[in-house]
Amino acid sequence: MELNGYRIMWLFVFFDLPTETKKDKRNASQFRGNLLKDGFSMMQFSVYIRHCASGESADVHEKRINRLVPSLGKVSVLRITDKQFGMIINYLGKAKQENSNAPTQLELF
Repeated sequence: MELNGYRIMWLFVFFDLPTETKKDKRNASQFRGNLLKDGFSMMQFSVYIRHCASGESADVHEKRINRLVPSLGKVSVLRITDKQFGMIINYLGKAKQENSNAPTQLELF
């Protein structure tokens, strides 16, 4: 199967978790840590992204996220194609940043 920009996927996880109690803080920290263990990278403090070689791979990671969601707070997952991700515009202050290329990633089944 040939990889192309319409089959390669990106997963975005957006979340707003409570941090008022020690337990809340621990749950939020564990959630972030588990996203990192699953290959996500922090794009912004409560926005994590992951490159997936296919829709099937994205399905697997979405199921993992479903199991990791804390009992309190809001978590949203967005799936977009690599072509759509390539059109993202990022700014650091007023300076426009160049888009980074997709990571070199080998997936073994």
